[in-house]
Amino acid sequence: MPKTYTTVQGDMWDSIAYKVYGKEYGMDALLKANEPYRDVAIFPQGITITCPDVDDNVASILPPWRR
Repeated sequence: MPKTYTTVQGDMWDSIAYKVYGKEYGMDALLKANEPYRDVAIFPQGITITCPDVDDNVASILPPWRR
């Protein structure tokens, strides 16, 4: 069963990724797993977001200043 996250007022994709994964690099996986909310920039309270597992090797493709 996939993990989920329930938004609080003002959450944005990058802040959700940071809360769930500890880094913003999971944002792309969150967007892909939650297509109906793709156009939401700032979330209201109470939206349940699916949080797929993210491979830690994704960080290795980032430029050095983003690692």
